[in-house]
Order: sequence, then C-alpha cells, then structure tokens
Amino acid sequence: MVDTSIGEEDKAQNTPEYDRKSELKAFDVSKTGVKGLVDAGVTKIPHIFIHEKSPLNDISTTGSITSKFSVPVIDLEGIHGGPAQRTEIIEKIRDACEKWGFFQVVNHGIPMFVMDDMIDGVRRFHEQDTEVKKGFYSRDVTGKFIYNSNFDLYQAPAANWRDTIACVMAPQPPDPQELPAVCRDILIEYSKYVMRLGLTLFELLSEALGLDPNRLKDMDCAEGLFVFGNYYPACPEPDLTLGTSSHVDTGFFTILLQDKIGGLQIFHENQWVDVPPLPGALVVNIADLLQASP
Repeated sequence: MVDTSIGEEDKAQNTPEYDRKSELKAFDVSKTGVKGLVDAGVTKIPHIFIHEKSPLNDISTTGSITSKFSVPVIDLEGIHGGPAQRTEIIEKIRDACEKWGFFQVVNHGIPMFVMDDMIDGVRRFHEQDTEVKKGFYSRDVTGKFIYNSNFDLYQAPAANWRDTIACVMAPQPPDPQELPAVCRDILIEYSKYVMRLGLTLFELLSEALGLDPNRLKDMDCAEGLFVFGNYYPACPEPDLTLGTSSHVDTGFFTILLQDKIGGLQIFHENQWVDVPPLPGALVVNIADLLQASP
C-alpha cells in the first residue's frame, strides 16, 4: 500500500459533481472505515483517497535500493552481559541514531507469540462485527480507546487507505472493561512488555548520549505509552492511494511491530528505502523529541 500513485486528485476535486466535504462527512458518519468500503465491494476508491503523485518508491522496483541500504539490526541479548558487550551495543545504537534515526532490535525480550497475538488482536478488532466496532468509533482524542479512520481526515489533502485503533496505556491505563473484548488481554500483555523494552532503550539511549543510564527516565521521558494498531484492507486501486503518507513521529521514539506483508519505507540519504519485515524484530524510530537540531 506504499505504492507510487498518480496525479488525479486535482482533476477529481475540480469535477463539478465532486463535493469533497460531503464525501468526507458521509464516510465519517458511516463509522465503518475503509474496511466498510471493502466489505461493500467497491471496485474504485472514493475521490477522498486519491493522492497526488507520491515520492515514495514503488516497492516492486526498489530491490537495488534495499540492497544498497539496510536499516541497522541491533542484538540486545548482551546488554546485561559484560561491560564490553554493553558498550558495543551502545555504540551501535549511537551510530544508528546519528546516521539513520532508525534501527531494528532483536532479542529484545518480547516473545514471538506475544507479538503474533498483538498483530492478530488488531486484526480481530477490525474484522469483528461492524455494529460492535461502531461502538468504539470516535474522534475525541481524549478517549482512552478509540477507533476511527484517518485521525486527520478533515485536514489532510487526501485520506489514507487505513483504519486505526489507538489506546493510552500509560501513565494512566484504562480500566480493562473499557477495552474491546477481542483484543483486551493482548493489549494489556503487550503493553507491559513494551514498557519494559522502552525503559531499556531509554537507558541505552542515555548512555549513547554520554549521560547517566537513568537520565532520560529521571526526566519522565518513559512515563507515557500510546498504542496504535493500523489495519490496511486490500485496495482495489492501490496505485492511486497510500496506506500511510510520509510523516514524522512525535514523542520520544516509536517501537513498530510489522506484520509479514511489508510496505514500510524510511527516508535515508534523500531516498525512500524499504524496511522488509524481519521475523522477531521491532523497528525503533527516533521521534521529534529526541531529535537534535543541526
């Protein structure tokens, strides 16, 4: 779904019968998201999803770029071993942050079955009974758990072919009964593992900055946890839209769990580079609050 797209958005929006505001509203009030369009059997995507030509690379033609550039993979298994092992890992993290702003971690302490169940939990939510799902649909960003399609639906120039669940799991987690039954247990379990990994990463990042291991934690950088679960249904016209537009992440860092399909690209040395799914790995993205201005 990160395919290149063609420039038909202006043409669509200048067509007299095209009322963008009404189409956005109709899509939103349906509360069924992109999955609802697919279930309805659409063969052409609505105009609101048509993107102008994208700078993202066509995943089918980026083999040479992917082979030229490879996001660093860092094995965390030795962080509690001897000082030399820990120092080596910290140096790899420092180098990856400076050169990429991204790295992947393996042997991070989250079992494969937990990661698999988290992906399945997101799928279970989005593929459950539509009427049950509608009960969680909201654009109130203060909610503990919300489901919608495109948080910036009314602001973005084009919508993405994606539905999302979002949940605040720390510092004040929701009551378990506020979470959907189909993914409640795994959301709670996965969040506990991610918080532990997050604390470890904050320690390593502190040391990579030449600081005391607890420096970033003592600044309360590790207090919050937002969990997002994106769902990308099959698209009848993938060349016209995107699953997720190019963007930067806010916060301190993002820990990204990919499924086996792929499609993630990152911007490196003025070009988009594929990040193929690596079994058992998590992608770490250094976000705005940990970025240093040149």
